[in-house]
Amino acid sequence: MSTEKLVFVYGTLKRACSNHHYLSDQKFVGEARTAPGFCLYALDGFPGMVAKPDDHDGVVGEIWSVDADALVRLDGLEGLKEGMYRREIVPLLAPYADRGIEGYLYARSIDDRLAVGSIWKE
Repeated sequence: MSTEKLVFVYGTLKRACSNHHYLSDQKFVGEARTAPGFCLYALDGFPGMVAKPDDHDGVVGEIWSVDADALVRLDGLEGLKEGMYRREIVPLLAPYADRGIEGYLYARSIDDRLAVGSIWKE
């Protein structure tokens, strides 16, 4: 039984970004996009993805296959215990639709935060 999980990342964890070292020993699966209804907001040097029903573009990111240890590290980075993000299934477009892939959604207020659309660039 595999203990690996597919995870959608969209910000500093992507290849060539500042926190990619958290995934450097994991397996890149491919590029992906969420279904419409999600948007990125600029936080303090990193993005937060939130549900936004009037969005038409979705969020661009990557799918990674991660082992249990990497998932624990990612959850720590994303502040799950502190309530900063929550990890949940994110609807993705083909070829990843209906695969039950989880991503990190920002769980705090986006008041006074700048919407940056579908792509995070450092």
